[in-house]
Amino acid sequence: MTTLFFDIGATLADGRLEPDGSWLLRPRPRVSQVLDAFPGEPKGVISDPGTEPDAVAHLTEALHEAFPDRFTDDRLIHFGPKTGRAIFDDAVASAGGAADDCVFVGEDHDERAFARTAGMRVAPHPVFTRAVIESRPVFWTRIDVPDGASLGLLESVANGTEAVPVHVASPRLVLAMATALGVETLRQAGFTTDVRGQVEDTAAFLIRDDRSVPVPEAFAGASEESRTAAEGAMRAAAAFCFASGELTGYPRQISSLGPAPGGVYVAAPTGVPVEEVHTQGAKPGHTERLLPDPALLSRPGEAQAEGFAAPLPAGFGETGNGLPSPETLAAVRATVTPEVLRAHVARISGVEPLVPGEPLKIRSRDAGHADNGLVVAALVRHFQELGLVVRRHAFRWRGRRLFNVEAEHRVEGADSAVLITGHLDSTAESGHFVDANGDPRPYDPSVDPAPGADDDGSGTAAVMAAAECLHALVAEGRAPTRHVRFVLFNAEEQALVGSKRYARAAAAADDRIAGVFQMDMIAGLQDGSPPAVEIHAGSSVPGPVVAASDALGDLVARTVPVIASGFEIQQLTGAGDPALGRSDHASFHERGWAAIAVSENLFGPDGGPATGTRQYHTPGDTLLDEDHDSRYAATIACSVTATALTFAGL
Repeated sequence: MTTLFFDIGATLADGRLEPDGSWLLRPRPRVSQVLDAFPGEPKGVISDPGTEPDAVAHLTEALHEAFPDRFTDDRLIHFGPKTGRAIFDDAVASAGGAADDCVFVGEDHDERAFARTAGMRVAPHPVFTRAVIESRPVFWTRIDVPDGASLGLLESVANGTEAVPVHVASPRLVLAMATALGVETLRQAGFTTDVRGQVEDTAAFLIRDDRSVPVPEAFAGASEESRTAAEGAMRAAAAFCFASGELTGYPRQISSLGPAPGGVYVAAPTGVPVEEVHTQGAKPGHTERLLPDPALLSRPGEAQAEGFAAPLPAGFGETGNGLPSPETLAAVRATVTPEVLRAHVARISGVEPLVPGEPLKIRSRDAGHADNGLVVAALVRHFQELGLVVRRHAFRWRGRRLFNVEAEHRVEGADSAVLITGHLDSTAESGHFVDANGDPRPYDPSVDPAPGADDDGSGTAAVMAAAECLHALVAEGRAPTRHVRFVLFNAEEQALVGSKRYARAAAAADDRIAGVFQMDMIAGLQDGSPPAVEIHAGSSVPGPVVAASDALGDLVARTVPVIASGFEIQQLTGAGDPALGRSDHASFHERGWAAIAVSENLFGPDGGPATGTRQYHTPGDTLLDEDHDSRYAATIACSVTATALTFAGL
C-alpha cells in the first residue's frame, strides 16, 4: 500500500498567520477532490511550522480544521525543517514500509529533490498523485488554444484531467504541467500540445531578454505575424544561450521550454539560481517564477474589473471633477511628506536604527539575509500601532520561510478591497564585491549589504505613510466605503515570488479586489533631470483587466498635477508597456484584477533616457545617494495615496 505525504504550504493550502498567532489554512483548488480519491491510502504531512510560539499546535489545529478526518494518523504527521533528507527519512520510517512505497507531494522543487534522495517518489502537484503512484511521469507542456476556443474552455478540460497550468502567455498560449493522459485529453478536445520534458525536481521560470534582436532581411516582406514569430524564436534562443552559459558549473543544467513573452521559458533543476542571471542592460523584473495553479485560467478578477472601471468610481464621483476631495488632499499632504518618507527609509535601509530607541541597524532586506525577518517584524509592529488588522502570509523560497505583510482597515458591508502595495525586500546583486585578496567574487545575499533605499525602500516607506494617512483620516471621523489593505510583498527580487503567492491565494479565496496601486522605486531622480512619473497598466492577456487598469492609471495621472506642477506623466499600457509582467502588479493582472505600478522614470519610454537611480541593485542604493530625492518621492507617494484612498471611498 502507498503512503501519501503532503506539504502543507501552497501544496495543500494557502497559509497565513492571524493576529492572535493562530494559523488559517485555505485548501488549494482540486486538493479536496484528490484527497477524497484515495480513501484507503494512509495520508501524512511533511511541513515546516516555523519557530513561532506553539507553532506545531497551531498548525496542527489549522490542518484538522481545514481537512477534517483526512489526516488521522499522528504518526504520519512530521513537522520540522525541510533543508535536507532527514525529515523525509523519518517519514519513510513512520510509514513502516519501503521508501518506494511512499509518495511526497510538494510544489517546492528543492523539497522534492530531498524526498527523492530519501527514496520516495514525488509529485509536483496533488493533481498528479495517482500518476506518480502508477509510475507515470509529469511533463512540461505548451498548449496552443485554437481559434474558436477560449481559456475558459481550456480550464474546463484541464480541470477534468491530469493537467495544471503554470502561465498564460496570451489567449492562445499556455504553459502547463500534464501527464500523457492529460496531454491526450487536451488533444481530443482540440488543443495542440507540445511536450517538452519531465518536471521531476525542476521549476519553471520566464527569463526575459531586453537586448535588441535584429530580424533577418529575409522577413522584410513577410507578414507581421511571421516577423513577430521569428523575432520571438530568436529572442528565446538568445536568452536561453545566455542563461545556460551563465549557469555552467552546476551538476544539472536548465532546459528550454520554448519562446515566452519577451524571452524564454526554462525548467531549472534544484540548486540552479536562475534569478541571478542578468543580461546586459536587463530591465527590472526580467525573471518571473511560474507557479502551478488549477484556477489560473479562471481569472476571477475579470468580472470585478468590468464593474470597477467606471469613469468616476467610488469617492471620485462625489467631487464632480474626477479628483480627490480637498479634505483628502490636505490629509495626504500633511502625512505623506518628504520628512516622513526619509525617516522610514532611513530605518529600513540601515541609516538609522530599525526600531527607534534600540541600537540595531539592519544591513539588508534581501530574502536571503537574516535582517529580512527583522524588518518584517518591525513592519508588523508599525501597522499594529496604527490599529490595523495585521496578518503575515507565509511562503517558502530556497529553503527559507518568508512572509508577506498585510495590514487591513476593514469596513462593514464593503463590496471589495483597495490595495496599496510595495515590496519590502532588496538586493545588491549587480554590485561589485571582492574577497580578502581583492579578487572579484559573486554577491552573497546572506552577508553583503543591500540597503535598497530606492528599490523598494521608497515604495515601502510610501505604503507605511499611506497607512498613517488613513489612520489620521479615521481619527477625524472619516471612513472609507471599501476595505483598505496595505500589503508589502517579500521576495519580489526573486522573480515576483511573494506577490504571486499572495494573488494566487486571494483568487482561491474568492477575494474581491477593486484595484491594486503598486509603488516600486519612486525616489530615483538624477540631478538636473525633469521630474517624471511612469504609470504602468499593461497586461499580457486582453480583457476587462486592460480597461480597468487603464482607468486606475488615468485617476493617478489626473491627481499628479494637483500635487505638484511640472511633472511629466508617462502612461504606459497595452502590450508595449515595458513593465508588462515585471513588477508585483503583474501578479494581479494574471488573475484579471485591475492593477497599476507607479515608478520613477525607470524604462526611458519613447526612446528617451531613463532618469531614475543609477544605483539599481547595488550597495550604493542608499538614502545618501545623489539620485535619491525624498521630495520627488513624496510627490509620487502623495498622488498614489490620494488616488487610492479616494478610490476606496474617502
